Amino acid sequence: MSTPIEIHSLHKSYGQQSILNALDWQIPAGSIVGLLGRNGTGKSTLIECLLGLRDFQQGEIRLFGENVNHLSPANKAKIGYVPQTPDIFGWLTAKQLFNYFKTMYPTWNDAKIATLMRAWDLPFDKIINQLSVGQKQKISIIRALAHEPELLVLDEPVSSLDPAGRRDFLRELVAQIDQQTTIIFSTHILSDLERIAMDVAFLNHGQITLQQPLDLLMDNTLKIIGSASSIQTLNINAPLKRADLANGYSSVLAQFSDEEISNLSQRTDIRVERLGLEDLFIELTQ
Repeated sequence: MSTPIEIHSLHKSYGQQSILNALDWQIPAGSIVGLLGRNGTGKSTLIECLLGLRDFQQGEIRLFGENVNHLSPANKAKIGYVPQTPDIFGWLTAKQLFNYFKTMYPTWNDAKIATLMRAWDLPFDKIINQLSVGQKQKISIIRALAHEPELLVLDEPVSSLDPAGRRDFLRELVAQIDQQTTIIFSTHILSDLERIAMDVAFLNHGQITLQQPLDLLMDNTLKIIGSASSIQTLNINAPLKRADLANGYSSVLAQFSDEEISNLSQRTDIRVERLGLEDLFIELTQ
């Protein structure tokens, strides 16, 4: 199976403002990657560029081995996309919408549509513009899943859903994982990400600054606080972050083996902190 996403030296700017700067990113088939970054860092821009929906100044994007600007119909049909704001044809009913898109894909799962419409209590025969924002978002999600894509790209897909709707959506994503679908999931709701992501990727200063399995990031990343001399004795070659604090103290964010973590916990000249995903997000996107 070809690599779903390969991005090399991607540059995107608006006027004099650089948004993506020499960005490289590769995602293996079957990965579930949570894309994290602060508001305004370019997550939606990156997603739109990688789908061929937005032009960029330099670099190369390849989906399933093909240039994104010259995708074959077969590879276009492998992609499902849910934007932050539903882009469905509001003057149609859901039934008409699904029938329209069904003609564009070689695979289409009517049974999945019926199951999700019923489970999410959505009407087939009501004009979409008469539905709530959350209902429109659910229909947009169903449309993206209906052709059983090999690559599913989600840009803040649950921003309009209540907690019950988010729970149902995440349950359906788990089913997609069983089908070896490659998923990129951009969200600001970190608790949702923790439930489904295999990897997390941090977009900061126009680049993917870190991508790792979520369990490795959570289990082996520590924040160490101590005097500059105590921090120096740790001999950390590749810290994730260093910072100078007040009164001669320093902090370092780094990853350690289980044995190193055990040894660090015995030391009295430093303070060892484990961080949750929210705290790690703040540390790694400053």
